[in-house]
Amino acid sequence: MSSTLFTPTQLGALSLKNRVIMAPLTRSRATGNLPNALMEQYYRLRAEAGLIITEGTSPSPNGLGYARIPGLFNEEQVQGWRRVTDGVHQAGGRIFVQLMHTGRVSHPANMPVGASVLAPSAVAVPGEMWTDALGTQPHPVPREMSETDIAQSIAEYATSAKLAMLAGFDGVELHGANGYLIDQFLNTASNQRNDRWGGSVENRIRFAVEVAKATVAAIGADRVGMRISPYGVCNAQVPDAEMNTLYLRLIDELNALGLLYIHIVDHSAMGAPQVSPELKAAIRATFKGKYILSGGYDVARADADLVAQRGDLVAFGRPFISNPDLVSKLRSGQELVAPDFATFYTSGEKGYTDY
Repeated sequence: MSSTLFTPTQLGALSLKNRVIMAPLTRSRATGNLPNALMEQYYRLRAEAGLIITEGTSPSPNGLGYARIPGLFNEEQVQGWRRVTDGVHQAGGRIFVQLMHTGRVSHPANMPVGASVLAPSAVAVPGEMWTDALGTQPHPVPREMSETDIAQSIAEYATSAKLAMLAGFDGVELHGANGYLIDQFLNTASNQRNDRWGGSVENRIRFAVEVAKATVAAIGADRVGMRISPYGVCNAQVPDAEMNTLYLRLIDELNALGLLYIHIVDHSAMGAPQVSPELKAAIRATFKGKYILSGGYDVARADADLVAQRGDLVAFGRPFISNPDLVSKLRSGQELVAPDFATFYTSGEKGYTDY
């Protein structure tokens, strides 16, 4: 039986050779927050995917919350990413950059001098995070963003998207999931504002919509997707009674902008709470662009969901870490190599380019 997963498809103006998406995976190899030769090799080795979405990449010095994550806000970073996109394109691949501002999920020890830990409200994330300089540290209380901070952050996404085009990317994914800045505005656990950026559904979606608007104005709707995580609990996010209403209102606004795709995070396969099947079906029915499925897929389940038109493309995450040739292996039914969790966020080639 032929597999739908490996058939070509269109994503806006892009022709994809298959429907396998390499999901964004933080790998912490960008020493000095700069993309490098090792990263070029890592992504080029995975160019069999229909589309690669990079690890979360900050549009601002203020968004560099984790150790050794890349940025895309200066010329040196553009040149570093250019090397990566050239490598992927030469290998016949397509690649989007995921723009991820970490917001309150941060620590000053991971950030350049002069950067600030910002969030919708001055509420710290519970728990700790790793810093190369000081080891494990508790999350600090972020500074509540002013109107000026919010306007600047929105502008930074748009500027970074323009730099992404200069760096040779095929498009941009806005990270609106997993408790990072856009999601922090959406979620009542992190957004306790009572101005036009918080409280009601309309106010809480405003930041996500304004970032999408600015990015679309900068590079065109056919190059912009968004990742969302309704019912997600990553980074201490909490579902609320208005969650379905909030996401369907957000989808209405993104439809009006003509956004290229929606990428739904569903970590229930890894033990997280299930995303409401009703909400997923409603988003699928309502959203006019492409729909990327994710969450513990194998070929049989991917094919079943593609044939049933529950989605258009399927994202694979962790299997890509330890199987650069994942598409070939999935197609031929070969056994997959298990990843080494101990090397997910370390530096160097071990557990990165040596599989």
